[in-house]
Amino acid sequence: MSQVFPRSMKSNYPVAVAGDGCYIVDSEGKRYLDGSGGAAVSCLGHNHPAVIEAVTSQIGSMAFAHTGFFTSEPAEKLASLLVAHAPVGIEHAYFVSSGSEAVEAALKLARQYFVEVGQPQRHHVIARRQSYHGNTLGALAAGGNAWRRQMYDPILVETSHISPCYAYREMQDGESETAFAHRVADELETEILRLGPENVMAFVAEPVVGATLGAVPASDGYFARIRNICDRYGVLLILDEVMCGMGRTGHLFACEADNVRPDIVTIAKGLGAGYQPIGAMLCSAEIYRAIETGTGFFQHGHTYLGHPTACAAAHAVVTTLLDEQLIGRVSEQGARLMAALRDSFGNHPHVGDIRGCGLFLGMEFVANRETKAPFDAGLAIHKRFKAATFENGLICYPMGGTVDGRHGDHVLLAPPFIISDAQIDELCDKLQTAMKEVQL
Repeated sequence: MSQVFPRSMKSNYPVAVAGDGCYIVDSEGKRYLDGSGGAAVSCLGHNHPAVIEAVTSQIGSMAFAHTGFFTSEPAEKLASLLVAHAPVGIEHAYFVSSGSEAVEAALKLARQYFVEVGQPQRHHVIARRQSYHGNTLGALAAGGNAWRRQMYDPILVETSHISPCYAYREMQDGESETAFAHRVADELETEILRLGPENVMAFVAEPVVGATLGAVPASDGYFARIRNICDRYGVLLILDEVMCGMGRTGHLFACEADNVRPDIVTIAKGLGAGYQPIGAMLCSAEIYRAIETGTGFFQHGHTYLGHPTACAAAHAVVTTLLDEQLIGRVSEQGARLMAALRDSFGNHPHVGDIRGCGLFLGMEFVANRETKAPFDAGLAIHKRFKAATFENGLICYPMGGTVDGRHGDHVLLAPPFIISDAQIDELCDKLQTAMKEVQL
């Protein structure tokens, strides 16, 4: 019996022993096409030589130095590289070990900022239903994933949640995309006024909603209006790009597509591409200066902040993305994958929507295309689909609760940026096989 505490005691996991480009190989020699990059992590695939070299070189010189005493060259270089390519106004990076930690840091920084500038009454956070911002308590409270929150609700800080920008289900008959975008964005202003503008600290949102909704981009004009509302009431805009950032949508920072400037942005997953655990919280010069000229000390921290080996790995990842023009390739291969999905499933009676951007795509399953009615939650379509694809040698990311936290099913696809045309065909073939086995 294993002494490892697994995610599920009801699953019997194969042992992963090797990575090979877009594949993971288990101890029995079975190869799995990594169609979701794990959880949108493995953007460079597995066993990339440049990142391995960066990690081994750094370990050979210095694996770790605590940030209570030192900075390090890898952290300094990575911060400079990210800031050079970040949205306008973003000038500082704070390195952590995961996306959840990055969101926790963002929330704490937002709170301390307002304390430092003499507005300590600001503490309310507004986010969106059907969002996901991480599994630590602060991040979980900000998130709107009902299933993940349910067990821990009694110990979560109260957070307001407004509607997601989910056009497939929320756009009204006869409503234009712009009108819809403005209507749901205006819910933010309504909630700010309800709570009292002087009490609201931040609005948190994913530019492209990942795990909970399955790659749902915002409608045109949504984030521009959100930015205007935040500015009107002095509320900080925190964009969570943990899953959708670092080239995944065809832009290094996903918010570039919406031409929106965040006050704080979080990244992880593709930042380290799975080679080391790393995330980052990046903030504006204005926020940084408020802390610098105030207490001069961010009241937060973890042991592995700015871990030199993790930063070296991430620097190699981001450098590779830029130097090998892989972000442009994301757009090209993303378009090919989208076309293949639409060709295979565009008229499928149980696929209601195919959506996303770049290599961050999703398909929503429905019982009836005409009415968009979801399957009965008791059928656990997403669980059956995950089992069927995995058995057929495909790793993907199905989830349930798409519609309201309980009903609805989708599958998220986020393959490595190096995926070939032949592997796109393989991915779609294996999805089709799974659909038949699940009787969709």
